[in-house]
This record gives sequence, C-alpha cells and structure tokens, in this order.
Amino acid sequence: TANRTYRVFVQAETQFRDDPRDIGAFYVRSASNEMIPLESLVKVTPTTSAAIIRHYNLYRSAEINGQAAPGVSTGDALGAMEELARGLPEGISAEWTGLSLEQKESGGKALLIFALGVVFVFFVLSAQYESFVLPFVIILSVPLAIFGGLGLQAARGLPNDVFCQIGLVMLVGLASKNAILIVEFAEQLRVQGKSAVDAVIEASEIRLRPILMTSIAFLLGVMPLMLASGPGAAARSSLGTTVFGGMFVSTFVNLVFIPGLYVLVRRRRSPATPATPATPGDAEEATGELSIASSSTRD
Repeated sequence: TANRTYRVFVQAETQFRDDPRDIGAFYVRSASNEMIPLESLVKVTPTTSAAIIRHYNLYRSAEINGQAAPGVSTGDALGAMEELARGLPEGISAEWTGLSLEQKESGGKALLIFALGVVFVFFVLSAQYESFVLPFVIILSVPLAIFGGLGLQAARGLPNDVFCQIGLVMLVGLASKNAILIVEFAEQLRVQGKSAVDAVIEASEIRLRPILMTSIAFLLGVMPLMLASGPGAAARSSLGTTVFGGMFVSTFVNLVFIPGLYVLVRRRRSPATPATPATPGDAEEATGELSIASSSTRD
C-alpha cells in the first residue's frame, strides 16, 4: 500500500519444521486451482552450505574486505570499488560499512576539524596570556610543522590519506608545545624588566635543552610507526611519517622563527617612546632642587 514494498516471511510452527522432510506436507495451489502437496513437486536433498548467512538491511549479503595496493590511497581504492560496483547485475547493490563508511562520511570534514583545532588552541592561549596577539606567535609555528609533515610524506611517496590528516591535526598541539615553552619563559623575564630581545634570547637559551630532549625522545618514539611493516603497516607508516616530519621541522626551525617573531610582535605592541625634551623652566627647577640638596648636604 502507498507505493511501499514489504518483505513477508512465512514460517510454520515448530513441530511442523523439525524435520526437513516435513516440507513435503505443505500444499500449494496449482494453475487448475487444485491443492498439490510439495512432495510431488520438490525433493529435499541434504547439501553443504555456509555456516553463517550474513544479512544487511534484511537482504542476504557478502562481505568483502580489502586493502589498497602500495602507493595507492584509501580514497582511490574506495573510488575503484565504487566503479566496479556500478557494473553489478540488476538486483544486486553494494554498500559501505565499518571503517570505510566512516571514512566516506568524514572525508570532507578534515579541513573543518583542522580549523577547529587551531581555533581551540588559539582561544586557550588567549586565555592564558590574556592577549589576542601573543597566541599568533605560537599558532604561526603550525604551518611550518604542516609543511614538514606533508614534505616527508611526499618524499616517501605516501598518499595524503585519512591517517595523514589525523597526523596533521596532532601537529597542531605538538608544534605549539615548543613555542609555548619559549614564549611563556620570555614573558616571565619581561615582567622582571628585561627587554623583548634580551628576554627571548635568555628564554631560548634556558629552554633549549628541555625542547631538544622532549622532541628527540618523541621523534625516536615515532620511528617504529614510520618504519612499520606487516599487516596494517600502511596506516601506521602514514601517521608516523606525517608526525615525524612535522615535529622534526618544528623543533629546529622554530628555534629561530619563534624568537624573531616574538620580538617583532612585542615591538609592535609596545614601541619605545622617545624622551620628551625638557623646557627651560623645568631645567631651572631641576637645577634649583639639585643646588638645595647639595647645600643641605654640605650643612
């Protein structure tokens, strides 16, 4: 009814379907409107079939698992499978499930997720420094890390797949970590009265060893992912390569880039105010005060 199709399954009571031979006791109507037992039309023969018959949306289905060939992204592999599915016979269709379905649904959201990650880090840093300018110094370290991750990924001939995009989102926080160490310590030194140049130089010297130790330890920890082999190696290698390349570039390039950018931002925020020349009256008053002080000292 209402242009809808309903799947109807007929099932006999339990006592009438315990034995496969019971199917012969059912009657069907013939073309001459007579009731004929099925045992006169069909013969039940035991055969071997699949132990489990899978269904998808109430339809019998067959599950196909596959992996992209070396050097081929998962997106290209999914596209090739969809192209093959268009040639299936009438009445047979294909649907994505599991990880492939998740990748299809989230494939166009990578840029949005990356942007939200950057905005979230920016607002957290803005609350920490109570400023909307200083967080830009830290956020601008992220593009260098992204460049390093994608560069090493391309150098190894790996595709920009979903695992690479996960690594890029991770680099937002990893690249900001080193910049936070320098900027935070430089701000503490400026509160003590040091200039922006002296503060950032001292901060870079003091925080150099912690930055190198943590970064090198992280890079060594990621190397097994980057050099992975065996089942699932493509996913681990893609993720590890992206994070390794981004962290490597971020560690060594940002040691020069972040201090220079910090000084530039600080000078724009608080430029040096030139000293105002004193008027003749002011000079006389100052001289008088000095002479009085001198005379009182002699007394």
